[in-house]
Amino acid sequence: MAIVKVIEIISSSEKSIEDAISNAVTEVSKTIHNIDSVFVKDIKVHVKDGKITTYGLICKVSFRIDEEERNQKTA
Repeated sequence: MAIVKVIEIISSSEKSIEDAISNAVTEVSKTIHNIDSVFVKDIKVHVKDGKITTYGLICKVSFRIDEEERNQKTA
């Protein structure tokens, strides 16, 4: 049986929402493996002088726990 864990992260980009999502996946992938999906929970932008300066996201990242890792923790 697969176990899926969900963590919540905050990501940002000065380019776009898509880039902020890509940044989230890139950074989380450095320490988390087996990522299955990213759910964008909330989006906000920062505005200065009538222009968007930063795109910000709150994301839920779902990933499968390795079978080996689960067995080590229960042993």
